[in-house]
Amino acid sequence: MSEPIIFYDIPGKHPKYKGWSPNTWKTRYALAFKGLPFKTEWVEYPDIESVSKELGVNPTGTKKDGSPLYTLPLIYDPNTKTTVVDSLEIARYLDKAYPDAPALFPKNTRTLQTAFLAAIGAIVMGPLFTTIILATCNNLNPRSAEYFRSTREDLFGKKLEEHVPEGGEGTKRWKETQEAFNKLASWLDANEGSGAFVMGETISYADIDIASRLIWTKIVLGEDSNEWGRFKIWNDGRWDQFLKSLEKNARRRLKHIFAQNDTCQHSEVTKQTYNAENILTFQCSVYDLV
Repeated sequence: MSEPIIFYDIPGKHPKYKGWSPNTWKTRYALAFKGLPFKTEWVEYPDIESVSKELGVNPTGTKKDGSPLYTLPLIYDPNTKTTVVDSLEIARYLDKAYPDAPALFPKNTRTLQTAFLAAIGAIVMGPLFTTIILATCNNLNPRSAEYFRSTREDLFGKKLEEHVPEGGEGTKRWKETQEAFNKLASWLDANEGSGAFVMGETISYADIDIASRLIWTKIVLGEDSNEWGRFKIWNDGRWDQFLKSLEKNARRRLKHIFAQNDTCQHSEVTKQTYNAENILTFQCSVYDLV
């Protein structure tokens, strides 16, 4: 059994789902899909830059003032002594480093998937982000919430509350979000009933991208909220079922990791705390408690 990959993520304050970011969920799902053991290190927003520098990773972008921007997700793989940042680069690395595990990019699909990911970002991310940006901030711990608010308000030039107006303008914003998901549903319908996922019955990284946006929405809005209740029935309940189907796959693969690892099996703390829901919600990974 290989050593667990160290996965760096941003914590939220949701009582069930500690991880919340759509970008870091892409890596969580990718690790689970490939059946790779991992351990989570939680990093608040203001600490991302210092942690990244300590690990020797390059910035992933540039801030408004021209200074380097450091982001998560980030992994350190002790098996290859490799550090990788950015969800898409991590996915490509995992396929290359662990070719015997299920492929995130099945043969000859990387180009098409990359184009599909860009299309999802262009169509879905804009209206979805502005609709739930305030809920995202409210889900964060105090230090991260302060950082998130100040940086986003500086970037967009207005208060977070102004992104989610009430009344007719708010209704219009939700309608734009629904129309974006209607468009996404029409793309998936091109499979003509051959399966719920982008490649039909086969899960790929494109599905992980979609699921990560869905789980983010579910977490920050609240799974019992009216907003999520309205969202999840769009397109005849397609998105709630899509998320459940992919999570079922992730749960099955992570259970397999646990079953194959003697240390996890025989740890008294782990046996008391481990269950399928803990693995699915990633309050811990199978290695976090040993």
